[in-house]
Amino acid sequence: MPPFDLARIGAGLPFAGSLAELGTALADPGSAAVVQAPPGTGKTTLVPPLVANLAFAEAHDGGAPPRVVVTQPRRVAVRAAAHRLVALEGAGAHRIGYTVRGERTAGADTVVEFVTPGVLVRRLLADPGLDGVSAVVLDEVHERGLETDLLVGMLAEVRQLRGDLRLVAMSATVDAPRFARLLGGDDGPVPVVDCPSALHPLEVTWAPSDAPRLDERGVARTFLDHVADTAAAEHAAELAAGRDVDALVFLPGAREVRHVAERLRARARGTEVLELHGQVPAAEQDRAVSGRGPGDRPRIVVSTALAESSLTVPGVRLVIDSGLAREPRRDSSRGMSGLVTVSCSRASAQQRAGRAARQGPGRVVRCYDERAYAAAPAHSTPEIASADLTEAALVLACWGAPGGWGLALPDAPPRAALADALSVLAAIGAVDDAGQATALGRRLARIPADPRLARALLEGAGLVGARAAAEAVAMAARDLRPPGADLGRLLGALRSGRDPLSRAWAEEVRRFERIAREAGAGSAQGHDPSTEGHEPSTEVGAVIALAFPGSVARRVPGDREAYLLASGTRAGLPAGSSLSGHEWLAVADAARAAGRDAAGTGAAVRAAAPITRELAEAAAAHLLTDRVEAGFANGRVAARRERRLGAIQLTSTPVRPAPQEGHAAVVRALSADGLGAIGWSEGADALRRRLALLHRELGAPWPEVSEAALLARLDDWLAPRSTRSPGAPRRAGSTSPSPCDASCPGPRRPGSPSSRRSGSRCPAGRGCGSSIRRSRTSRRRTAQGDRARSRSWRSSSRNASAGPRRPASRTGACRCSSTSSPRRGGRSP
Repeated sequence: MPPFDLARIGAGLPFAGSLAELGTALADPGSAAVVQAPPGTGKTTLVPPLVANLAFAEAHDGGAPPRVVVTQPRRVAVRAAAHRLVALEGAGAHRIGYTVRGERTAGADTVVEFVTPGVLVRRLLADPGLDGVSAVVLDEVHERGLETDLLVGMLAEVRQLRGDLRLVAMSATVDAPRFARLLGGDDGPVPVVDCPSALHPLEVTWAPSDAPRLDERGVARTFLDHVADTAAAEHAAELAAGRDVDALVFLPGAREVRHVAERLRARARGTEVLELHGQVPAAEQDRAVSGRGPGDRPRIVVSTALAESSLTVPGVRLVIDSGLAREPRRDSSRGMSGLVTVSCSRASAQQRAGRAARQGPGRVVRCYDERAYAAAPAHSTPEIASADLTEAALVLACWGAPGGWGLALPDAPPRAALADALSVLAAIGAVDDAGQATALGRRLARIPADPRLARALLEGAGLVGARAAAEAVAMAARDLRPPGADLGRLLGALRSGRDPLSRAWAEEVRRFERIAREAGAGSAQGHDPSTEGHEPSTEVGAVIALAFPGSVARRVPGDREAYLLASGTRAGLPAGSSLSGHEWLAVADAARAAGRDAAGTGAAVRAAAPITRELAEAAAAHLLTDRVEAGFANGRVAARRERRLGAIQLTSTPVRPAPQEGHAAVVRALSADGLGAIGWSEGADALRRRLALLHRELGAPWPEVSEAALLARLDDWLAPRSTRSPGAPRRAGSTSPSPCDASCPGPRRPGSPSSRRSGSRCPAGRGCGSSIRRSRTSRRRTAQGDRARSRSWRSSSRNASAGPRRPASRTGACRCSSTSSPRRGGRSP
């Protein structure tokens, strides 16, 4: 088999001048290198056949060399790169193929195979040695996709075990030295091959909108209209000046792309408007990136960040940049993950602008001002630092490196996000207590979906049938945003073919159904979707609840659109949603939001389906609890038996608390609110102040009764009084216990029979803890007598060593005194 004709393939490409340097760096089997070159220089087209030619030279039998696997971050980029190389290769096109989820053209004769990172990750898990592969090329590593980061660490480890595996990482930015160190490991950094490419002249124009770019619902419609109007006007001006150019518009997401494209079709009648994003059918994606032929109308391609670096759209001389991007974020407080709209980084803005000057002089119009550009971050946030790590954690566990331990990853996974991911995996049985993958976890890792959806596919197939489970998982896996958040209504549109994504969704359904049946799931009798009276939304809800049990939600009483999730998060339905009023929902997607979309809760339900309470309890059975909750308030302990599904209260009935429950309730109240939770009586408060005086003046044995001191001795004075059920009725004339009662020294404490009969008094003249109603006159007389007796008692106390103590009162000695021994009905000795 002849080698690739690099001279013909690389004609006119800037990177052709760097082929010799890269060939030298990779001359030895098992070598590695990093390629740094701007987008559009031809590195994706030239590096794979160069590496394949090196393997050709080492083949001894003249047969086909081992395969070169090349990753691209997105499916459309995989197909575009393969088609581009096929077009340049000509007669040997059969040696080039690609594999993406649900589509494969690679065969036995394939020498260069383009794949997505996810495909290669799963291939590594199945075959860690990559048998039959001579080299791996990781393209666009600078984008810092989560799976690409994992591949950097995994392949660096494989290279240590396989001395003949070549490894190349390619970056479009200046972070190449970092990857050179990672790939080199203990042997030092691998060579970096730099291919600088001067851009054609590029003019930068600023066209900010008067309205803000973002509002409470996301990207403001007024700003999107501004982007569309700017694109239409600027493109028309180029055509009027005699420059037959195409335009490329950058927006953060598919929804914004559709809105701007629709407005452009109404504004730019003589121009073909194409959409480019992940939800567009493959044929339309390929058409958008293939360029126009002679006689075709001028084009405006409206794209997400998909066309930022991994794709070159031919003919583009004008770029309209919204300055916005969508990045994954995890809200750890709510346990939610999702995409949020942010200002794109300055590096991304430069990449976007460069698309206008790859093939000639160009112009970029930024729909924001220079101040916003200067305030933007220098680089985008790596996905591993902000995304949900559940799937990545399972990959690492199956690889034998739980949490990434021992792998040369560009960045370590954040501890909190990793802990959350391992908790989810443990709950579904995918990892054990040590974080190692279980047999179920390895089965789930082979399914190209989030592990929670993979588990729901297998378990849901036995509940509702393989077909219905596959339909629900295919919707959730594509991250679709149904109108009004109603997945049941979306399912009807997808089944009927009315939705533009029906065809792509149907392909996903067939693939997931095949996986379920091959795994032996779905053999149980499930509901047939064609059965009369069938409720498809309930089946969708059952599968979604199996995938995300923590997102099972119950309507908040008195509100038709606000729901409480089992995780404890409150989320609202969009205004006017057809799901409003349903008692129970299975939520597939919820994210932080404000305004009407969140129903005042701070989070919005993006996709959900109704379920019954029975299904909710079955799917989230591990979250069911049945316990008695006791509380202390207003001097009493009250208890209720509560049955909960996570944070959702199912039932609540009053019960009589056990002594230990009452004690715990009082302790919690005191710990939270201090001694004020007791509700001090007038007598108890007076006693506390007098004890404080005695402690300050006399010291021991009189105790300190400050709040800090009493709380520190909580177990000493609380335990004896909380053994009785604290909510039980008291006898007439009894009072709530006081911390100071137990603090009084001496064998007799307030509340004992002898102390009540003796009528004894403390040195301050008040019965400890007693509740004696007196007239105003008697209280004045008592106060005078108290002062006199206190002076007498203090004097005798200080002279105790001189002789026997005289009684302080004919009515008996103070029962707070450690030396008192009052006699029934008589004087103390």
